[in-house]
Amino acid sequence: MWLSDFLLSRLHRLALALRMARPGFLVITAVGCLIGVASAASAGSGVSGLRALVTLVLALLAHAAANMLNDHADALNGADAANTQGLYPFTGGSRLVQSGAVPASAMLSLAQVLLALVAAGGLWLALYSGPALVLVGLAGGLLGWAYSMPPLALMSRGLGELAVGLAWGLVVVGADYVQRGHFAPAPLAAAASYALLIANILVANGFPDAVPDAQVGKRTLVVRLGPERAAWLYLALAVWAHAMLAVAVPMRVLPQSALWALAALPLSIAAAILLLRGSHRPERLRPALVLGIAAAVVHGLALAAGLWWAGR
Repeated sequence: MWLSDFLLSRLHRLALALRMARPGFLVITAVGCLIGVASAASAGSGVSGLRALVTLVLALLAHAAANMLNDHADALNGADAANTQGLYPFTGGSRLVQSGAVPASAMLSLAQVLLALVAAGGLWLALYSGPALVLVGLAGGLLGWAYSMPPLALMSRGLGELAVGLAWGLVVVGADYVQRGHFAPAPLAAAASYALLIANILVANGFPDAVPDAQVGKRTLVVRLGPERAAWLYLALAVWAHAMLAVAVPMRVLPQSALWALAALPLSIAAAILLLRGSHRPERLRPALVLGIAAAVVHGLALAAGLWWAGR
């Protein structure tokens, strides 16, 4: 009996830890790693399966830690408590602190443990790929921390979307560097287009949260610009992300098959139209949030496939 109780207790804690990580969003990090590995492969660089796997695991742990830091910060500033009309699971955090399932301090503690593991693993990867990876890791870690945590708390200053875009760009560049051993233009171009669509996920998620965010002084882009102008910004970023690919291919920075990623443009346009039509009715925006995430994932997967195809 004691053994079954022990196992159930451990399984419950594991399930809770997974919910704290918000696993549904981790797919965008996995896709970013795929783009980076495929970028290296397109250049004829040999791909190490072990290093690719370690890169993926560390990136997922870093993303999970950032999610926990965000829940911790939003619990302290009152944003998640005020957000009773969010479109869960897309907005409003994991809700574990607000439901009483997890104390805010536990979010911070587990995030610190995960970041320590990421730092150790990153140093091991740097030994086999190159010392510049340490700089990529430090920049990513700083962005993940500064997004939510004081004194910077970039998410509250209208800079969170930029920070998230830069962080996911580093995921692509870092995954490429681990394989290639040096920086190159191709992963930078691929990272830029993907990063803009990741930033757009944050822009869209800001619509349902705008009222409670404003109440607690969290000045996201939607709060700063207003819903209508933020919707137009979303459209501009989506078009810019795909236009960058259309320019990078004729400049021979990326191979022709990278244009496969343009297949995601209709999804981004559809999401933008829904945001423009429902910018003042955030409770109706769930389809737009789904389409925005789908656009980023389809864009990333198609881009990775195109890059891999070019290097076959």
